[in-house]
Amino acid sequence: MYQKIIRVFLHFLSWIPLAWLIFAAFSRQLGADPQEKLMEELGSWGMIFLLACLSMTPARLFVKRVPWVSYRRMLGLYSAFYLTLHLTVYVFLFLEFELSLVLSEVIKRPYITVGFSAYILLIPLVVTSTRAWQKRLGKKWKKLHQLVYPSLLLGLVHFIWQSKSDLNEPLAYISWALVLCFARWYAAQKRARAAT
Repeated sequence: MYQKIIRVFLHFLSWIPLAWLIFAAFSRQLGADPQEKLMEELGSWGMIFLLACLSMTPARLFVKRVPWVSYRRMLGLYSAFYLTLHLTVYVFLFLEFELSLVLSEVIKRPYITVGFSAYILLIPLVVTSTRAWQKRLGKKWKKLHQLVYPSLLLGLVHFIWQSKSDLNEPLAYISWALVLCFARWYAAQKRARAAT
């Protein structure tokens, strides 16, 4: 029962950033460049949800009784949702959905190339995130979902590249990612010691 309550609570929390951004947009609280601010905030929340998704497995090292992995898929899908909105705002509000201009931007601007590549890598993970696909792919499913790591890396590079002089936020995400890497390394070492 408590798992359902936590799941509902997480769904509620996950919609709050979007609700706030919609409210802020209509009440003109997004600053002098609302389009830029909206795009940046959606990208930031996409990154936060992705890191939160990847935090679920290492969290088992500290609190084993909570079924962290059961929330991983949900957080990953919310990450993809916010990153899709991030891309949509860029394509519709900045490029006015001119496909030729979209292709030109992806080719000519390296930081957009990197960000777009990170998003493309997430698409097969979203499509195959269901249990049916997990059963269908078998062992290949885990290998496919390793794409989340290069996607995260490219996303961080994109974030740093477009942040220009203010690196406080991307450095916080990099630190979070490094903690996750250390936690996974520690878990692997612990399993190796237990096997010997």
